[in-house]
Amino acid sequence: MNKDKEKIYNILDELNIKYIKHNHKAVYTIEEVNNLQLDIEGQHCKNLFLRNRKGNIHYLLILCDEKMADLKALAKEIGSTPLSMASEERLYKHLGLTPGSVTPFGLINNSDRKVKVLIDKDLNHDDKINFHPNTNTATLTIDYEDFYKFLQWTGNEIKEVDI
Repeated sequence: MNKDKEKIYNILDELNIKYIKHNHKAVYTIEEVNNLQLDIEGQHCKNLFLRNRKGNIHYLLILCDEKMADLKALAKEIGSTPLSMASEERLYKHLGLTPGSVTPFGLINNSDRKVKVLIDKDLNHDDKINFHPNTNTATLTIDYEDFYKFLQWTGNEIKEVDI
């Protein structure tokens, strides 16, 4: 069970961020989302929770759903030691999430604000964007501008990257 599943709706309301909620069966990968053939407007994203070699720095990578992340090139771009997927335990500790529900909305559980957010520069800033609301049984659609407003509200470091 993910921490504070409902808390995200209260935060979005407090920030005056409008969203559309789409309920669906549990999905664990972007491929499963696409197979549902839901008619959801906007961009879908992959969200990867990464760590550096020492495990002392964590990243949330948000990229276009059709892209593959080259972690070696990404590490070089951000000046990091080699990157790899973080463990399920680290995911829960830092974002309060479980595999299959990784989302930027999990940043509400990152009280020390040490998870660094990396955003694919090719995401369309003029479009709507879709993420799980801390559970993989729904998708929220919001404007990209509002998504960025939410990220700034979290206080986490944000960087656009070339994927």
